[in-house]
Amino acid sequence: MFCVPAFLRPVAAGLALFVTLAVASAATDGKSTASPVASPATDRKFTTSPTLSKEASTFVSLLEQAHYNHDAVRSSDYAQVVPDYMTELDGQHMFFLGTDKAAFAEKYGKSTYYNVRYLGNINAAYEMYDVFHSRVASRISWILEELNKDVDLTMDESYRVDRTKSEWPSTAADADDLWRKRIKFELVAELLYKTNDAKSKAEQKTTEAKSADADAPKVADDGKKAMDDAKQTIRKRYERTLKNFEDIDGSWLAETYLSTIAHLYDPHTTYFSADTFEDFAIQMKLSLVGIGALLGLEEDNCVVKEIVPGGPADLGRVLKPNDKIISVSQTNGEPVEIMGMKLRKIVEMIRGEKGTQVHLLVQPADATDSSTRKEIVITRDTVKLNSARARAAVFQVPGPDGQNQPLGVITLPAFYGPADDGDTDAEKTSASKDVERLIDQLKEQKVKGVVLDLRKNGGGYLNEAIQLAGLFINKGPVVQVKAYDGSIQVDNDENEGIAYGGPLAVLVDRFSASASEIVTGALQNYGRAIVVGDSSTHGKGSVQQVVEMKNLSPDLASSKEKTGATKFTIQKYYLPSGDSTQLKGVIPDIILPSKDDYIPNIGEADLPHALVWDKIPTSFFDGAPLSAKVLTPLRQASLDRQTKLDEFAYLRKDIEWFKVHQEQKLISLNLVERKKQKEADDVFRKEMKVEKDRIAKSDYVFKDFRLGPPAPPRIKAPKKDGEEDDDTDDLGDENDTYVKADVNLREALRIVQDAVELAKNKELWASNRPPLTASSGG
Repeated sequence: MFCVPAFLRPVAAGLALFVTLAVASAATDGKSTASPVASPATDRKFTTSPTLSKEASTFVSLLEQAHYNHDAVRSSDYAQVVPDYMTELDGQHMFFLGTDKAAFAEKYGKSTYYNVRYLGNINAAYEMYDVFHSRVASRISWILEELNKDVDLTMDESYRVDRTKSEWPSTAADADDLWRKRIKFELVAELLYKTNDAKSKAEQKTTEAKSADADAPKVADDGKKAMDDAKQTIRKRYERTLKNFEDIDGSWLAETYLSTIAHLYDPHTTYFSADTFEDFAIQMKLSLVGIGALLGLEEDNCVVKEIVPGGPADLGRVLKPNDKIISVSQTNGEPVEIMGMKLRKIVEMIRGEKGTQVHLLVQPADATDSSTRKEIVITRDTVKLNSARARAAVFQVPGPDGQNQPLGVITLPAFYGPADDGDTDAEKTSASKDVERLIDQLKEQKVKGVVLDLRKNGGGYLNEAIQLAGLFINKGPVVQVKAYDGSIQVDNDENEGIAYGGPLAVLVDRFSASASEIVTGALQNYGRAIVVGDSSTHGKGSVQQVVEMKNLSPDLASSKEKTGATKFTIQKYYLPSGDSTQLKGVIPDIILPSKDDYIPNIGEADLPHALVWDKIPTSFFDGAPLSAKVLTPLRQASLDRQTKLDEFAYLRKDIEWFKVHQEQKLISLNLVERKKQKEADDVFRKEMKVEKDRIAKSDYVFKDFRLGPPAPPRIKAPKKDGEEDDDTDDLGDENDTYVKADVNLREALRIVQDAVELAKNKELWASNRPPLTASSGG
């Protein structure tokens, strides 16, 4: 009989926020798309070992008893594991057939729970994989033959790029038709990319654009070589996929299958194989040299999940969250396409010796065309703590009378804690201590108000979030934590002192998560700050704990085989008001236009089986949300500026262009049409860059304040001959830390300035204190 160990019972709420951040690359390893060996039939047969059998049954028993969401999942829900596992293997629903889904559902659907929970049998994972293996190997043989044929790119056809929600093709004939279009889609993307690459090197020779037959529906004569090269690239891609199948082993399949079961409970719960858990332990030491990015796999693609503050990728300011990595190469080496490759192998390719360079070919997250690629060169290094620390600046913002007023900005990349690596020479610092030091520096500069910038802050230590919120409020509740057994714990700021009591705004975006949401929501509950930013924050309001399987069972503890681990959700966060931060996140008081709101799959609400939003009883605290007497004039003033200022017209134009492209589900397979679209897009981007540079000329003058040594120079990849600056080159001078034309930061500063002016009219106060100040009572 399984018994919940004592250490799994309600624990301190500070646990696991950092764990969640650090484990991102390992936790998503189960999301890669498998790829086949060269022969249709595999000579490797996987079975459930006795140790794995015990792990599987223990794992499900743990979820049933100790997972926060255990009451919401029934044994009948386990039938969903069959299509979910098929999707883990075949993310774009391209290889399996609809008949496979029906056959698997009939054979395994009703017995999944019983087999795993009571028998510890996961042979269904291996048997479904065998069918997938056969389908992929046969399909790639078909693709390689198809690439030998002539391909007509003049037809009026289209292809649905995102097939994650599409049904699998019903018949082999339907699959053939789908794959013919897929090949055309890939060829068009390669031809457009190679054409663009040639132009960037000033080697483009064609003058077809002005010729009479420029729009003729054909590939130019000298385009035959380009077509042959594109076919060769695609051929190598699928040959690489064949080779990647050699890396598939039973432990990976078990991890994927058990993680699929875990995801029935919530998207942040997963199972780690022994190898993955070892990788996780290494990640926690934070000692490996790499690029400072957490990677994950989504369908066929390696995706940048987070940029580690202070790492090489962060300093380079080019690689972004949600960028897709297409290929990896070493200096003077051939690029290796990584589609279908296991995450562990991709990470090994990107890691390397300090000071060496790695070349990444990426598709930017905000790219509106699949042919858009960017080569990024990153010099490997360790994460630099001083670069990841909080920083501040004093901006000179013109007031209503035309005179500049000093307003402070504190930028916090993460909620970090004291160094715990045993280095006695390292400064024992933390996010809350650093922000307190910066507040002192800003007060010396006599700032009239402050913006706390938590954009792209993915969280960190919960105790740091509590202490940081306490810098701006009197003692009181900051967060409530509800455990899987229903018990509720209130975590308070116990410090009666206030480091900064003046007007305050918190600037957030869709990437502000976990600890960021706790601080933002608490300050909003107290009426202590006005929240400004995207339509909502990320919405991750849950706590995970990592447990080794051997600690859950005497049989596993005594096993000579290596055992895995699990990361599962045990608690949920709530604000002092009782509202959860889960799913909905924190809704800003003033919402600004943002492209983030139209980028898919970056919020908790986009994840399948995400925990629901709910609320618990309020805690008792001395504060209230901002009064309408305060909020209404501040919001109206901002809306007026959003209507009148050129910078918002620029922002809306950029967002609308991006939105239209995102809503375009079907992509043309006509090469001429795609060329026209790409040329129009290129013209638009150049026009927008000119407009952005014009707006940047009115950026506010600022003085930077940093803790520790000066910021290291920004790491930039050398430009190729003929290559122009693009819109990712946002920084001005090499050591500038604020991007050009940061419209949302500029507006946040103006909102704080409005609050300063509002305080001069006592009739608009909601209490006996100026609005947005400590003890104003909301």
